[in-house]
Amino acid sequence: MRTWFRRVVLARPWLAFIVMVLSFFAFGIGTLNLFHLLSANGRFLLEHGWDAIVEGGLRQLLELLLNGFLAMMAYVVFKACEHRLSHWLSDD
Repeated sequence: MRTWFRRVVLARPWLAFIVMVLSFFAFGIGTLNLFHLLSANGRFLLEHGWDAIVEGGLRQLLELLLNGFLAMMAYVVFKACEHRLSHWLSDD
């Protein structure tokens, strides 16, 4: 996957820019209100215990953590494209 990303995306500055923009939006959408949702879910689980788990609180917590993981992957893709484009612009 890493070599494919380098060969296909990072080798073409225009494609790296498009992927950078898309990953920027994916990161923004993925992290929108993530902290508030995690803290609300944590309070729900702590206050209601087993009833919260039965009602899906634990599943929601896992989904929020997965959402955070995917947002972080989008951020890493954004930074890789940013690095490539900044070197492409600044090097001779």
